[in-house]
Amino acid sequence: MLDHTTWYGQSTLLFQQGKRIWFDPWRLTEGVPRADLIFITHAHGDHLSPDDVERIREQGTLLVGPADCLEPLKGARKQIVRPGDELEVEGLKVKVVPAYNLEKAFHPKANNWVGFIVDIGGVLYYSAGDTDRIPEMRSLRADVAFLPIGGTYTMDAGEAAEAAGDIGPKLAVPYHYGAVVGTDADAQRFQQLAKVPVTIMQKAG
Repeated sequence: MLDHTTWYGQSTLLFQQGKRIWFDPWRLTEGVPRADLIFITHAHGDHLSPDDVERIREQGTLLVGPADCLEPLKGARKQIVRPGDELEVEGLKVKVVPAYNLEKAFHPKANNWVGFIVDIGGVLYYSAGDTDRIPEMRSLRADVAFLPIGGTYTMDAGEAAEAAGDIGPKLAVPYHYGAVVGTDADAQRFQQLAKVPVTIMQKAG
């Protein structure tokens, strides 16, 4: 289920299965694949990086994200979304889900920042964005769940393991660690604690 997936660190993912689909491009190097579709979860600089968007954007690239994320990205095709939206973009079915902190101030629920569940090749991939273990996760269904495990700004490894149990994916993948907060040891702890299969991906580049 990860054969066509590359992790570039933090929450930056690339899926290459028919289309080139990026999530939260950040700190990209020259020569990475261009984008057909870019999903942005929220407006923090390690998720919304206009320079990195421009590095991979082509004339027809579609950008999908909350309004405050897309506003700074000039001259692009855009699709504004909010939590709860279900839509089809570029032939892909997309469910837009909430992403927020419960008791921290970094990602207020009122900001309407998001995660995405996207059907790519018949597999439901959940990119959670920056979030805690929120009640809505109990009603989410995904085949592969990318969950933040770094702590401080998001769930830590233990909380993410509980969130994986709420969602019940066929495979859980830790991300959002190793750059700002969180370590390889946190990813290993997540793998040990989770009650679902876990793959720890190697960062590309």
